[in-house]
Amino acid sequence: MSAAPFDPTAPLTPSGNLRRRRLFSRFAEYGATSAALVAVAVLAIVVYSVAVEGASAISLDFLFEGAPVGIAPELVGTAELVAIATVIAAPIGVLIALYLTEFGDRRAAGPLRTTLDLMNGLPSIIIGLFIFGLIVEATHKQSGFAGSVALAIIMLPIIARGTQEVLLLVPANLREAADALGVSRWRTVLGVILPSAMGGILTATVLAVARAAGETAPLILLDSAFDGSEVSLNPFEAVPNIPTTIFRLSEEASPTGFAQAWGAGLVLLVFIMVSSLCARMLLARTRRRMAAQ
Repeated sequence: MSAAPFDPTAPLTPSGNLRRRRLFSRFAEYGATSAALVAVAVLAIVVYSVAVEGASAISLDFLFEGAPVGIAPELVGTAELVAIATVIAAPIGVLIALYLTEFGDRRAAGPLRTTLDLMNGLPSIIIGLFIFGLIVEATHKQSGFAGSVALAIIMLPIIARGTQEVLLLVPANLREAADALGVSRWRTVLGVILPSAMGGILTATVLAVARAAGETAPLILLDSAFDGSEVSLNPFEAVPNIPTTIFRLSEEASPTGFAQAWGAGLVLLVFIMVSSLCARMLLARTRRRMAAQ
C-alpha cells in the first residue's frame, strides 16, 4: 500500500519524535530552574547562617574599637589594602582593555585574552606565594603593600575583561563620527569612548573590589603579623585586615573568638553584597544609556 499523499492543509498531529523533543525540552527547563533555585537556596542559607551567628557580636564597640573588643583597625586596614590594590590594578586593567578593543591586532589580542582568563582562574594562594618570594623575602618583613600587590593581581583580569566587554558595547557610530571629523584615535578614546563606558568601567572595578576584599590566603602569607589594637596607615608595615582576623579568631578555642569571627564575617559579607548590588545597578544604568544612544 502506498502512503497517503501529503496534505499541507491538514492539521498537525504530534509524532513520536515531537513528543520526545517536548519531553527533553521540559526536562532541560526544569533542570535549569532547579539548578537556579539550588544556587539561590545555598546563598540564602549562607547569608542566614552568618547573620544569625554574627548578629550577637555586632555593636558600636565592635565596629569602632580595636582588639580585643572590636575590629575597627581591621576595617580601616581592609579599606586601605583594597584602595591601594585598586589604584594599581584599575589603570592597568583599563589600558589592557583599550588595547584589546581599540589598538591591538587580532594576533596579539587572542593570547592576551587567554592570559587574562588564566589569571582569573589562578588560585589566590599561588599569587600569595609569588608575591611572598618577590617582596616579603626581599624586604624580610610582611607589609600591607605586599598584600595590596597580590590583591591587585587578583583584581586585574576582572577589571580588564569587564572593561573590554563594556567598550565593545559602545556604539560603532560614535567611533565613525569621530573618524569622519578627523579626530585622532587617542582623542576619540579619551573624549568619546571612555566617557560613554565609564559606568561599566566602574561596575567592573566595584566587582573586582568585592572579590579582593574577601581574599584570605594571600594575606595570611603577606600581611598577618599585625597588632589589631591600633589603626595602621603605613602600607610598608603589617596592616590589620578583616580576612586574616577572621582566620585567627576562628582558630582560637574561645566562644568569644568564634562570636567575633562570625561578626567580622557578617560585616565583610554585607560589604561584599552591597558592593555587588551597586555594581549591578551601575551596569544596568550603563546598558540603558548605551541602548538609548
